[in-house]
Amino acid sequence: MQEWQYSGGIILAKLFEPHLPQWRVVLGAAVQTAPLYDGAGRYRSQAGPVINIRYSDLAFASLGEGIGVNVLRGDHFRVGFSVGYDLGRRVSDDSVHLHGLGDIDRAPVVRLFGDFVLSKRFPLVVRTDVRRILGASNGLVGDVEGYLPLPGSSKKLVMFAGPSITFADRRYQQSLFGVTPGQALASGYPVYVAHAGENALGFGFSATRFVSSHWLVNVDAAVNRLLGSAGETPIARTTLQGVVAVSFAYDW
Repeated sequence: MQEWQYSGGIILAKLFEPHLPQWRVVLGAAVQTAPLYDGAGRYRSQAGPVINIRYSDLAFASLGEGIGVNVLRGDHFRVGFSVGYDLGRRVSDDSVHLHGLGDIDRAPVVRLFGDFVLSKRFPLVVRTDVRRILGASNGLVGDVEGYLPLPGSSKKLVMFAGPSITFADRRYQQSLFGVTPGQALASGYPVYVAHAGENALGFGFSATRFVSSHWLVNVDAAVNRLLGSAGETPIARTTLQGVVAVSFAYDW
């Protein structure tokens, strides 16, 4: 998913409905179909919970954003940080194409982010974030994104769409897409040195339909094209990948 899709519309809710309840809780279940890893040609479907808890416009806890605090906040902006986790990559995900490359373990992630709404008349949301993975790939990843409510949106059907570009430092790129001499001997891939820079260009779409005053169905879809070292690595089976997630939840 694009990073904005995990919190899409949150800052707009405050702008257009300033008297939101102090607590907002959304719980449910979801099914997601996604690539086995960045650059994989094969996909996997998985089911899991939906957890999204927010206290006023101050704190939040969700599976997508992690646990965080909005340190600076206003009608048109929010700036904060959160702590989450990175899923890493395991050779067992695709033992044929990842053989000899070794596992990338799960690791904590610290994220700094900022959202800004251009205006109430033209509600374009511009978002930037920087994520530091503590251990495993031990790198820095950042995004510059934007999204808008789509024509046809209403209180019963809310739709957003927008692009994203991702950058990463050398450590992250080398960990996920590079091939060391030792890995080359074990895997058969040629030695490949990855460099810092552009990582991916993407586009996301999100739609939420309220089937009653509390029950809702959400569909998220995203497509990404790997760029730079990520797109040129011999590990990648493809540079174009997509993700689709469907969730059914109850809004308390």
